[in-house]
Amino acid sequence: MKKTFIATIAFLSIALGSLAQRYAIIDTKYILSKMPEYVDANKKLQQVSEQWQKEIDDKQSSLDQMYKNYDAEQFMLSDELKKKREDELFNREKELRDLQKKRFGYEGDLFKEREKLVKPIQDKVYNAVQKIAVARGYDFILDKSEGITVIFADPKLDRSDDVLKELGAKS
Repeated sequence: MKKTFIATIAFLSIALGSLAQRYAIIDTKYILSKMPEYVDANKKLQQVSEQWQKEIDDKQSSLDQMYKNYDAEQFMLSDELKKKREDELFNREKELRDLQKKRFGYEGDLFKEREKLVKPIQDKVYNAVQKIAVARGYDFILDKSEGITVIFADPKLDRSDDVLKELGAKS
């Protein structure tokens, strides 16, 4: 009876132990901030974004001036000229909206530029994380950056520095 009880306890311990999952927590925001190529890519994106925003702002200023001029002159214009100016204002406004959408819209120029500059770096981090997970036998790795639902994370579980080491970057 005693041997059966001990054997059962041993069996349950081994079975429950095998169900335990190994996991780690990383912070991709921290990792990326330590990678010079990511910082450079973000600077380039910021510069391009500012340049495109200035282009849009200049066109908006021009459009605003056209509206002011139209408001001041509309009483002196014939119906035909009013219609012509209103059509021109409408077309300029449409061009401006189209340009905004082209530059900053979903899958616009900024999105494409980000894909070109940042995605390869993110893929590099992802591959390093996968390599560490397989090598160390982790069942899953959580990313605690940007609103994940990790409420508490023991700092000794954070493997961000290991990923940086794997990438050859300094922590």
